[in-house]
This record gives sequence, C-alpha cells and structure tokens, in this order.
Amino acid sequence: MASEDLKWAIEEVMNKSKNSLTSIGMGDLDSGDFKPASSHKLLFDSQQVQLEPIYYWILDFMQGVGWKMEKVVDNFTASPGSGQFSDISSKATRTQEEGMKILGALNQVVKSVLNLVYDLKEFELRLAHYKDAAAEDKDKKAEGVLALKQVWLDNVDLKRGRGSIHQMAAEMGFTTLREAFMMANTQEDLKRMNEDEHGGLINDQVLRILIPRLSEFHKWVEYSNKELNKRFDIEKNYLKSQVETIKLYSGWMKPYFSAAEKLKQDGFDNNAALVNAFSTSMFELQLFGAKKVKPDSSFGSYKPRRDYNQVILINLEYRGHVSQRVTQKGDYGYGMGGKVVMTFDSYALNDEELNAAKKLVEKAKMDEGLNFSANIAEDALKTLKEDLDYFLMSDEDKKKIDDADSKKTEIKKESQDVNPFSALLGFGNKKPKKKDKKSDKKEDVKPEDIIKDNPIELAMRASAIEGAAGKLYLCYDIYKKSHGMVAPPDPFDEYDSKLIEKMGEGGNVDLKRAMKKWSDD
Repeated sequence: MASEDLKWAIEEVMNKSKNSLTSIGMGDLDSGDFKPASSHKLLFDSQQVQLEPIYYWILDFMQGVGWKMEKVVDNFTASPGSGQFSDISSKATRTQEEGMKILGALNQVVKSVLNLVYDLKEFELRLAHYKDAAAEDKDKKAEGVLALKQVWLDNVDLKRGRGSIHQMAAEMGFTTLREAFMMANTQEDLKRMNEDEHGGLINDQVLRILIPRLSEFHKWVEYSNKELNKRFDIEKNYLKSQVETIKLYSGWMKPYFSAAEKLKQDGFDNNAALVNAFSTSMFELQLFGAKKVKPDSSFGSYKPRRDYNQVILINLEYRGHVSQRVTQKGDYGYGMGGKVVMTFDSYALNDEELNAAKKLVEKAKMDEGLNFSANIAEDALKTLKEDLDYFLMSDEDKKKIDDADSKKTEIKKESQDVNPFSALLGFGNKKPKKKDKKSDKKEDVKPEDIIKDNPIELAMRASAIEGAAGKLYLCYDIYKKSHGMVAPPDPFDEYDSKLIEKMGEGGNVDLKRAMKKWSDD
C-alpha cells in the first residue's frame, strides 16, 4: 500500500486528536489505538479474476446509492521481466519524447515574447516623447522636443564622426554649438541668436552649421514618428500571435506530459512479491467518498462550529500475472489472473480533520520529489501578465481604463476633503462595511490544534458513524451476494452500538433529555 494514501493520513491526524479515540467510536477498546469506525475485508484468488470489473462494479454501486466517489490512489508496477513492463515503458518513452520536442519549441517562443515585450516598452517610451513634442501645453512640448533632440544627437548625428555636433563641441572649439542647437527650434531662433545687439550668442560659422542640422532634425522627427508607430503596431500584432502560439503549444504538450506522469510505475518499492524475472503486475486503487450530516432536530436551531462527514474508503489491491492471449478477432490482448484484496473502511470526521488529512497527503507527495507543472503557458507568462494585458489591449479599452483611473483619483481627492459641517451633520466619511464572516475562508487547522467535540458534535459524529457504516456494509454485502459468495443473513456487529447510542445522546451528558426538558419548560 502507498505510504501517502488517505487511510494513512486519517490515522496520523486522529492519533493527534484531543478526543479520546475510544470515546468517539474509532479506537480499539483493548489497546486504545486508532481504528476505522467499521471495516470489512474480502480476499479471493483466481486465475480468471480481473481488477477492472470489480473496480467499476463498486464505483457504479456507490454512485448509484448517492455517493460521489473520488479516486485518490492509482498506483501500478510491473516486474522488469514481464511483457507489460516493456509495453508501458515504450509508451512512456514515446510520450516523453514528443512532449520534449514541443517543449523545446515552446521555450523559443517564450524567449521571443520576452524580447518583444522589452522592445515594445522601449518603443512606448520613445513614442511618449513624440506625443509630448506635439502637445499644446508649452512646457510639455518643450520637454518633448528637448528629449527628441538628445535622442537625435546620440543616435543619428553621432554617426557623422568628427563632424557631429558632440565631437565638434568637444574637440574643435565650437563650445556654443550644442547649446544653440538645444535652444533653437526654428531658423528664426538661430538668426535671433546671431543678430543679438550684444554681438550675438553664436557666430556666422555656427549659424551655417546649425541651419541644415535643424532642418534635418525636423525631418527626422516626422519620418521616425511614422516608422516607430508602424513598427510598434507590427510588433504588437506579432506579440499577440506569439502568445497564442504559446497557448497552442501548451495545449499540445499537456496530454503528453500528463500521460507520461500517469505511466510512471510507483507504489510498490521493495515489495517481496515483485520478482524481476517473473511476469508479475501489481495494482492499487483507492476510492474516497464523503457525505455531510446535519444536527438532530431535537437540538433545535443550534448551528455547529464545523460540519461532520460520513467518510468511506475502499481500497483494492491486485497481484497477479499478465500474459498475452489471442482474442476472438485474432489479435493479442492481455489476460490477467491473480489475487485481489478488497478493504472497506468507514470513518466519521469533521471538516478540520478531513482537510488536515488531505493536506498531509499533498505534503507527502510534494516531499517525494518535484512535480512537473503541465500549465507551461500560465507559468511562463505569469510574471509578464500585466505587460501582456497592457500591450494586447485595444486603444479603446486603454482609454476606458485611463478614464476610470482619473475618476477614481477625483473621488479619492473628494473623500480626503474635510468639511466640518458635513462631519457634524453625519454626512462625512461612511464607515466601512463589516466583512461577512461566512465569506471568509477558514484557515487550515493543524491536527494537534483541532478542538475537542462538544456534546452536540459528539452526537453528530455518532450519526456519521451509523450512516457511513451502514452504506459501507450494504456495498460489501450486496457485492458478495451478487457474485455468489457466502453472506450472513444478518449484518455483522460493525461497531459498538451501545457506545454510538451514548454518543448520540451527547456522551456523558444526556443532552437530548436536557433539551427536551428545556423545551417543555
């Protein structure tokens, strides 16, 4: 049996319980050790037996009587010398190879998306300067023009080498050249600098250099603005196609890795029954079902602190040989025969105990090793989600968001205004609404911190034991009878009926009688 199954986890949690195990109907009366509320075991060995029809009979029966069953354990392994081992290994290898091919292509697309996002950010910063330069506000326009001039000097004019404005100002003594270029926006501005009444800020030589440079700068602004916007739109569309490609690759790859993970042989390490040279296969399946119980009507309108559940665990273990047999169609199929052990267990657990057991199983599986995440697209794009949402958004949506943000800012400013008259009359800031306690999620409780049952909860646990044990025995009994096995005419003594009756009355407190007396008074 797998060490991290739910049966093991429930036992671990209940052994740390503050309740006395014998007093809640799940403890051995002699040793005091934990045991299920009821348990049945069925074992048979046959050369014709197969696990598949047994599993589906139990699953269909339990679902037919109103229980929603979950598969919580699905382990299998085959001895290295068996034909099934070769068949499963070859299937796993093929799925792994196909998955890795798609994963390699996916990684290349993710790298491309990263580069595109960074390029688009740079484009947006540059385009912001063009927007500022075309603004009506004088200060904002001057700021945008100065930024574009600096870009032009560093990236366009600098390619002239010694003839660039930077080089001429630094090496050839044209100290006013760079400052004059940054100050002037038109030829009239340059001429005014040259014809100053105090002798001119720039001489004729600087004027002759700057007139064509300033004209070239204005043409560059016009052409580069168009080209940048065009390239920005092209890269945005390319980014959209790359993101869709990642989703597509992830969808293609997920079935391969999921199948490879399910084909991993696990659960029977160092089992003496698994001999390398034998043709042996071993399977283990575990079904879990839970149903909530309600407080008895005699307790009135009492609302319990936590819900109590009828819990059923059905464990199927198979050990046998798998051989190839010729079917009626002439092809080969697997024939199985061997030993099946069926264990039927019932429990009565509150929500805290059940959640703690499930968390313990999850932790045990994580401690075994790293689990491969099949959501490659989500994991790869999670950190870039905000940027991708922004760049893939339409201009209309961006405008709506900007308008909403501006309205929020105005509302926030209004809420910060302090009006003494409105405060006195009660029209000031409204008190925040209280949080709905029901909407808050309950935090996980450690097994050792779970509170002991009160008398009403003890009665609910007794009701859960009766319900779970009854349905469990029904499945066990009907399975035996429907398959021609010997079954007793009357049910077994599944649990201590006197103890359950005492629990139903609230334990040592005769709660039902007290409630009845209180209602009569």
